[in-house]
Amino acid sequence: MLETGEFAEAIAIDNGYIKAVGTTAEVLKLKSEQTRIIDVDGKLVLPGFNDSHLHLYNLGSFLSSLNLYGLTSIEAIIDAGKKYISTHNLGHNQTVIGRGWNQDYFTDEKRILNRHDLDKISTDFPIYFKRACGHVTVCNTKALELVGITAKTPQVLGGVFEIGTDGLPNGVFNENAQNLIEELEPEVALEMVKDYIKLGAKHALENGITSVQTNDFTYGRPEHPFIIQAYQELIDSKELPLRICLQCCFDEPSSFMDFINQGYHTGYGTKQFKIGPLKLFADGSLGARTALMRSDYHDEPNNKGVACLTFEQLNEMITLANDNKFQVIVHAIGDEAISRVLTCYEGIYDPESNNPLRHGINHCQITDTSMLERFKDTDTIAYVQPIFLHYDLHIVEDRVGNELAQTSYGFRTMEDLGIKTAYGTDAPVEDLSPFECMYCAITRKDLSGYPKKGFYPNEVVSIDAAINRYTMGSAYASFEEDIKGTIAVGKLADLVVIDKDLFTIDVDEVKNVKVALTMIGGEIVYQEDSR
Repeated sequence: MLETGEFAEAIAIDNGYIKAVGTTAEVLKLKSEQTRIIDVDGKLVLPGFNDSHLHLYNLGSFLSSLNLYGLTSIEAIIDAGKKYISTHNLGHNQTVIGRGWNQDYFTDEKRILNRHDLDKISTDFPIYFKRACGHVTVCNTKALELVGITAKTPQVLGGVFEIGTDGLPNGVFNENAQNLIEELEPEVALEMVKDYIKLGAKHALENGITSVQTNDFTYGRPEHPFIIQAYQELIDSKELPLRICLQCCFDEPSSFMDFINQGYHTGYGTKQFKIGPLKLFADGSLGARTALMRSDYHDEPNNKGVACLTFEQLNEMITLANDNKFQVIVHAIGDEAISRVLTCYEGIYDPESNNPLRHGINHCQITDTSMLERFKDTDTIAYVQPIFLHYDLHIVEDRVGNELAQTSYGFRTMEDLGIKTAYGTDAPVEDLSPFECMYCAITRKDLSGYPKKGFYPNEVVSIDAAINRYTMGSAYASFEEDIKGTIAVGKLADLVVIDKDLFTIDVDEVKNVKVALTMIGGEIVYQEDSR
């Protein structure tokens, strides 16, 4: 596939770039004695997928920890924790770390876990389990004791740790309050960071992903001093073929200005590894009811969610970045959070230059039509994760009501309005498979095929559009549309070969497509037979 709707038979690659595209006969004329010919037996070749937002380091960490995804009861969580402890030789006070639980999947009690549940796993080892979304963490009593959290511990701005009916912390920490217990995580070292990155990158290559825009750099996190060094060393040692655009998270001006004064800016680096946008958080997640809403949650009166930054803080950081020519991407899920970010962008928007720094909003889930028109009016990029529908279609009407649900996850409306859109997965919140993600965009169904006719099917997109947003759309978001996103002469030879033709198979089969070969810069970095 070349541009949307265009196809060719063969590609010539020279020195990491595409040299020619055309018929087999035309391309074979360029062959020399040193030419290597790869016959893909008529399989579909696409530009390498570019995940516009994920957490590669956290993905590697998740792949190394206790997997709680898909467990359907509190009892199953407890059993999994006990089994993990019994099969691992844990040291004194070594934390049992897990991720992936989701109370909406529980069949016994649809409630958030608490310390009393985790105490049934162990009272000897600290336990630290993150919800699938990453916006809520629950720990056991031993963990609370080790970090010294009591009912008298001050709450933090932009987050809450809950107090139980007994007047004591119940082990539930959401949003910024999770920072209070981060010392429960293992001590971070450079080699560990590199190992996690390599593990996440291996999973990406197996899924045909050749570029990622990854939010691994969060100022103040234990791993942050090692992130840039780890990437640079892995690339220097040729252990990381994946192309990296680093989204950098700060939440206050002084540390961000220190970063800028060190010489870092959007675009700093190489085609292999570069600095991307400033990443900010305006709110939390829909599943945890911490996404910031204009009105109370439909299923939880008196709760409008959590503002991780005040409007004033958000506006200050966006203005500071814009003044210093730094791109911005803001996590915003609830309609109030999205509206606040758009108001900030409207304050700096110049219609003559039309968003030259390509500022964007990440997730963009709960919207109405007028809000999407504001995206168009400010040329704001929408970073969206269609795979979120797999879970969210089961809860969004309960959370926000039917009227608002109808205009949310408005992928087709974004297309019709001409909003610049980039697809991704937010892995490890969901798996980073581009095929499962595109399936949700083109069917509006969960991975089991529900509902049969799709969730508000008027918002489905075409497979052409889905592929484009996963390739060219994401390349545009990182200022790389001139070298990535299509199969064209002069562009990087980052390619993926897949086992089924996405343009001819039934849409319900898209989620089952497998990668046969992944190529970066003309080099094969993954082949199915090498598993």
